[in-house]
Amino acid sequence: MAMNRIQFQPGMSLPEFNRSFGTEAQCEQALMAARWPDGWRCPRCDHDAHYKLARQSHGLFQCQACQHQTSLTAGTLMADTKLALTTWFLAIHLIGQAKNGMSSLELKRQLGVSYPTAWLLHHKILAAMAQREAEHRLDGAVQLDDAYLGGERAGGKAGRGSENKVPFVAAVSLDAAGRPRHLKLTPVTGFTSQALEAWAKAHLLPGTRVLSDGLSCFAAVAAAGCLHEAVVVGQRLPRELPQFHWVNTVLGNLKTALAGTHHAFDFAKYAASYLAGFAYRFNRRFDLRALSARLIVDVARCQPRAERVIRGYAEIHC
Repeated sequence: MAMNRIQFQPGMSLPEFNRSFGTEAQCEQALMAARWPDGWRCPRCDHDAHYKLARQSHGLFQCQACQHQTSLTAGTLMADTKLALTTWFLAIHLIGQAKNGMSSLELKRQLGVSYPTAWLLHHKILAAMAQREAEHRLDGAVQLDDAYLGGERAGGKAGRGSENKVPFVAAVSLDAAGRPRHLKLTPVTGFTSQALEAWAKAHLLPGTRVLSDGLSCFAAVAAAGCLHEAVVVGQRLPRELPQFHWVNTVLGNLKTALAGTHHAFDFAKYAASYLAGFAYRFNRRFDLRALSARLIVDVARCQPRAERVIRGYAEIHC
């Protein structure tokens, strides 16, 4: 069997990462480039002339025009952090390079911080991943399927009506050769025509060719200007449906990854975060070496999120 070049690519090793981001100075330089790739700009008046004040944690700058002061981490997910930038960058690297994701408990052990600190760090990074994923819309040929996280409660409803299941849409766009290109994993309120129409308008470009099973709500993607083809699945097994090969493969890998990495988490509150993390890594699998640097940029450009906001955000969007 031929070697899968994507699976066996080297990525960025820990020694290589430490050579690039192993000191506070290196992390400050990388964060500066991520926030202001064309040079420092004042967040208040957009002036570029500034002073760098006497060294403080994470750097402090003062605009020469309006005298506004801002730190290197202000306005980012790292705002008001007490952690060293090296700790942040290592967390970004570990979460980005872990194919199946990383639990907050494992992150705690790797970073040498408390569990609450690791949990918050983890979910802030997942928030940056989710924000970046939300900016992309699928096009071309897309395989679509309904899926769920969570199982049935004893004595509760069975199947799609289970109170403990979180419904989400799985969509995989294909390239010209029929290989998976981009993935979307999005929680929805339920598999209704209204929910799927809203999902399609937010996540598909007009003209996208959508292939789905016979679930009636999927026809609502036509309201977003998409072309829809339905294949009635019936009782056939996934292996008997080659037209849905890639979306079924991705869903199998997702469920294996979540079960193997996380012993338990609150699906109803945090499904969107963990699904976005899986999709983010999948969509950048072609260049693992660059993934950490790309995630550093996405974290630097994500607005600050306090813990109460992160927990509230999860409750609202799931």
